[in-house]
Amino acid sequence: MYRVTSGSTKHLSDVESFISMLDTLSDYPDPKVRSFFDPDSDLIITRAPGRLDVMGGIADYSGSLVLQLPIAEAALVALQKTPDRTIRILSLPAYGEDEILDFEIPLAAIEDGNHAIGYEAARSYFRHQPWAAYIAGAFLVLMRERGIVFPNGTRIMIRSSVPQGKGVSSSAAIEVATMQAIAAAFDIVIDPIDLALLCQKVENLIVGAPCGVMDQMTSVCGEAGRLLRLRCQPATPEQTLSVPDSLRFVGIDSGIRHSVSGSDYTSVRTGAFMGYRIIAELASLHVTQSATDTVEIDDPIWHGYLANLTPSEFEQRFSASLPEIMAGAGFLTQYDGITDSVTTVDDMRTYAVLAPTAHPVFENFRVEAFAELLSGSLSAASRRVLGELMYQSHASYSKCGLGSTGTDLLVRLARESGPTRGIYGAKITGGGSGGTVAVMCDAAAIDVVEEIADKYESQTGYRPYIFNGTSMGATQFRHLRLEPVR
Repeated sequence: MYRVTSGSTKHLSDVESFISMLDTLSDYPDPKVRSFFDPDSDLIITRAPGRLDVMGGIADYSGSLVLQLPIAEAALVALQKTPDRTIRILSLPAYGEDEILDFEIPLAAIEDGNHAIGYEAARSYFRHQPWAAYIAGAFLVLMRERGIVFPNGTRIMIRSSVPQGKGVSSSAAIEVATMQAIAAAFDIVIDPIDLALLCQKVENLIVGAPCGVMDQMTSVCGEAGRLLRLRCQPATPEQTLSVPDSLRFVGIDSGIRHSVSGSDYTSVRTGAFMGYRIIAELASLHVTQSATDTVEIDDPIWHGYLANLTPSEFEQRFSASLPEIMAGAGFLTQYDGITDSVTTVDDMRTYAVLAPTAHPVFENFRVEAFAELLSGSLSAASRRVLGELMYQSHASYSKCGLGSTGTDLLVRLARESGPTRGIYGAKITGGGSGGTVAVMCDAAAIDVVEEIADKYESQTGYRPYIFNGTSMGATQFRHLRLEPVR
């Protein structure tokens, strides 16, 4: 049994359930769970939610404004310091899974003398158990980026209700909860924005997934019932937007597994940076090649972000000069490389360029309009316009090649239900190519959302999970310290 000696559960049912489970670990069926923690030592508890991408999505890596809702589903971490210098991880099953994942790594394995090993070596180390990189990678990032020396090891138990592969940032929730727990246990002071950026490094540089920062920022800084308004330049939270009581943003899972590290997402991201590089040349911006073979652009006009271009400027000055597709080899011959720090142009591939470049330009404009409308008086007409902006965003994803049959069907079913039944708009979320569809509806129209799920099941045989709820981010929750009752 444990008692809370600092922090608050915030009356969150998942936190209270997690503590109850820890209180009764001796009754757990699996012996490795029963014996995982030292019953005489304190525990640190942290919590971080997933997110529903309402608007912005893949435009985050191009500097767009994004609007993100922290969902009710969250990752919970219990961490206990140990006298040895070994990291032990146990991930408990969720959502019908029955496998308990476990992993162990000596801290010495990610050290090279007095320094941490490089990120490339770390990616190689975790390639056989990539799930563990999201957790153990936090130690390596803190060692490399903050110079932290860990005199102790840890035991980390994770239970997450954020479904994997649904496009609602299950990985970011785990990264953030883990990083927050490590910081609390080892008295490391990290401000919220830095926490999110450090977690992004775990995913970009150790896991190898080229995600933008909106997932981690929402998990860290999100507020229940409000949209995080984040300008990704690189990570500037603006005033949050309240979701009116009469409205809901819900998610419907298509059942098609999404992966941010998939080739579609990666190639679209690369294509957008290729387009930016071409635009820089067309605008006669100063372009240099650094000693590390990364391209640097002296860009006083757009401050390094494609999303800062207005749609009219893009159409009038640049769109006609951008190729729809371009071979990687030809691009590298003419332009050397791109400014992206986490993707590179493959000379053996051909990339779409025009659509991925246009998307963040128009998406940023859509998100700005969406935020302005949502903060005003919500007439019937403005609700329809909000919905149309979501449908336009979905169409732009499809033009980039990031659609899927399942998400297209869900969006079509939402459109067919229409404003007369309280369904205003829908769009694919996050990295696309499957995952979850965000729906904007009247609060009283949740039963219509259920009908959409019923129709989807009848046509596909898959029963969608519906994300209908919101909760606070990791910063608001902070952490709990549990002391064993002796």
